[in-house]
Amino acid sequence: MKEALQERVEAAWEDRKLLEQSVYRTAVETVLEMLDKGSLRVAEPEGSDWKVNEWVKKAVLLYFPVRPMETFQAGPMEFHDKIPLKSDFAGQGVRVVPHAVARYGSFLGKGVVLMPSYVNIGAYVDGESMVDTWATVGSCAQIGKRVHLSGGVGIGGVLEPLQAAPVIIEDDCFIGSRAIVVEGVRVRKEAVLGANVVLTGSTRIIDVSGDQPVEFKGEVPERSVVIPGSLPKEFPAGSYQVPCALIIGKRKESTDRKTSLNEVLRDFHLSV
Repeated sequence: MKEALQERVEAAWEDRKLLEQSVYRTAVETVLEMLDKGSLRVAEPEGSDWKVNEWVKKAVLLYFPVRPMETFQAGPMEFHDKIPLKSDFAGQGVRVVPHAVARYGSFLGKGVVLMPSYVNIGAYVDGESMVDTWATVGSCAQIGKRVHLSGGVGIGGVLEPLQAAPVIIEDDCFIGSRAIVVEGVRVRKEAVLGANVVLTGSTRIIDVSGDQPVEFKGEVPERSVVIPGSLPKEFPAGSYQVPCALIIGKRKESTDRKTSLNEVLRDFHLSV
C-alpha cells in the first residue's frame, strides 16, 4: 500500500495537474490520515540512525492545495485555515489543556500531555511526553517517548527543502526552558539541555568534560548534559563572543529520568 501511495504522491509532485484526479487527491489525503494516526512518519528509526521519508513531506505540501479554506470553531474561538485541528483526544489517551493546539496530520502518542502549546502538521510526539506551556513542535519534528519539552521551548519545523532532515529529539530527553533546537539537529537519548541552549545546524557543540575539547555539530550525544556557552571570535570591528553549547558531562545512572533539570545540573555543581 505504501509503495502505491508513494508512486502517486511522487507523480503528483512532478505534475500538479494530476491533483485534479480523485485517485491522486485520495493518495495525499490517505498519507495525511496515516500521519495523524501514527502509522506513517516523516522520519523513522533505522538501526542506530534515522531515515527521512521525503515523499511523505511531499504529501504534506500537496495537502495544502487540495484543501479548501474553511471556517471552524472550537468553543468561542474561530479559525480560518486549510488544516483542521486534531480531535478525539480522549480516545487517543491524550491530555490537552486549553489553549493547546495540535493540527491534523500530527501524531500524539498515548499519555502525551499538551499544556497550552502548539504541535504542527507532520510532527510526531511519542507516548508519555510533555509539551509544556508555550512550547512549539514544528512541522515534521520527531519527539521520542517520555520527553519533557519545558516552557517556551522551540522545536523547529521543516518542510522545504525536501532533503532537509527534521529536528529529532530521542527518548527520555529533557529540554530546558526557552531552549531552541532547529535545522535538523538531533538530540540523542536521555540528553539534557539546560535553559536557553540554542542549537542550530552550525552551532558548535563542545564537550568540555575531558582534558581536551571534543566538538560536534548537528548532534548531541546520548546522555549529554548541555548548557549555553560562548566563544571569542574575531571580526573586522574587534573580538566578540558568539554562542556555542557546552557538554559538561554525562547524565548519571543514579539520576532518575524524570528528575528536574535543577537536580541534574546539581550533579555538576551548576545552576542554570
